[in-house]
Amino acid sequence: MSQRPATPATTPQPAARAVPFGAAAGAGREPMSIALGLAVLGVVYGDIGTSPIYALHECFARPGAIPINSANVLGILSLMFWALVVMISLKYMAFILRANNRGEGGQFALLALLRPWQNLDKRGRWFLVMLGLFSGSLLYGDVMITPAISILSAIEGVKVATPAFSDYVVPLTIVILVFLFALQRRGTASVGALFGPVIVVWFVVLALLGIGGIWRDPSVFLAVNPLYGAKFLMHNGWTGFVTLGSVFLVVTGGEALYADLGHFGRRPIRVMWFAFVLPALLLNYFGQGAFLLAHPQGLHHPFYDLAPGWGLYPLVALAAAATVIASQAAITGAFSLTSQAVQLRMFPPVRVLQTSYETRGRVYVPIINWILMLAAIGLVLG
Repeated sequence: MSQRPATPATTPQPAARAVPFGAAAGAGREPMSIALGLAVLGVVYGDIGTSPIYALHECFARPGAIPINSANVLGILSLMFWALVVMISLKYMAFILRANNRGEGGQFALLALLRPWQNLDKRGRWFLVMLGLFSGSLLYGDVMITPAISILSAIEGVKVATPAFSDYVVPLTIVILVFLFALQRRGTASVGALFGPVIVVWFVVLALLGIGGIWRDPSVFLAVNPLYGAKFLMHNGWTGFVTLGSVFLVVTGGEALYADLGHFGRRPIRVMWFAFVLPALLLNYFGQGAFLLAHPQGLHHPFYDLAPGWGLYPLVALAAAATVIASQAAITGAFSLTSQAVQLRMFPPVRVLQTSYETRGRVYVPIINWILMLAAIGLVLG
């Protein structure tokens, strides 16, 4: 795809000027199409869509974890359900996505919306800038960690099928990382169109596996009652509080989702979440919980255990592909964040390429791409 500089290599753009919520051109009124929906799935929802592979498993698998019983399973599922409803459906979809600066989202977009600054003294301005930079640095850290951990964990899933491939996990992960970051120069639209159909299959499989698991024990729907989550925290004390760290794996990708606002716009992100992504995620989490209720004697891997014997190898392959795609949301979010930081003069002027002549927010930052690739490979090797 043809690319053109979005900002000169030597001269930074003037500081971004804030506009009222929803006042960006086209904000919230983006035309919806099948191609756009596929691109949104492939870029925005890969990260949060792969959390079912490990989220519930981590709640029970870590050292000193809580035992598998009806109260604990229903309590954790309740916490997961309400985390998705409150943090993603309510917080992000209903409120945060409205906070756009000329159609852009992310931490620096929020910072720009706080202008004009003349109402603040020097200390207040310094505090807000430091808060924005700290928040942005957390997203950069997430972009380094997400590809390394998600792809590595999926490739390690090959060992579930056969231990013979154990020695090839790290080299294969590095090869996939290089391919993923090399693909970024093609632009968000091309990458999304390539990844979108795979993610559609992934979410359909998530839903089908979840329905099969729920069939074993439909009482799992009791977890919709928030009292189960409250009782879980009350009865398990500090252990229950620590378990929240694993519970919140279900909302990983929320910040990247907001940072990707400039790539697609508010309406497509909302439509795909409520119509496709959220139902598939909830069905799968509840299916895994139903499996644990039906088989409380031990924990292997509830996600892979939902698959029939003949489907294990295809599921491992699909999970590996999905976790590669999961990294896409974080990577494109880092590009958007860098572009905004340059415009706000909070980042050195770097080469920013516009990958779409129709959508202003679709950018590619070569130096950030390769730095993140080296960091991710270093984490895998470490």
